Amino acid sequence: MTITDFINLQSDPKIKEILNDVYKTIREAIPDAEECISWNMPTFRKGKNIIHFAPAKKHLGIYPGPDAIEAFAGRLTDFNTSKGAIQFPYNKEIPYELITEIAKWSYEQNAVE
Repeated sequence: MTITDFINLQSDPKIKEILNDVYKTIREAIPDAEECISWNMPTFRKGKNIIHFAPAKKHLGIYPGPDAIEAFAGRLTDFNTSKGAIQFPYNKEIPYELITEIAKWSYEQNAVE
């Protein structure tokens, strides 16, 4: 299954649109990363997993790992976070610029040639 296949399986058109936008955002941020489905989520990797994303009932989940959560903690105060995840609620504007920065940072820190 491709990331596009995963997105197309979503039934809610609004969520599908957000997922497509996140996909394009990350793809443009880290064009050298490989795409796959890992842990049942769209994933970008380079030697190892760099960043995942997935829909939930009320939020978009971005999974860049604990180091990224720590590095961006000051900019994530308006969002729920856990050890390696960020929740962006659907009822607020999705911060695509921030997702771009997190994806680039995660790639620079974790990509393995």
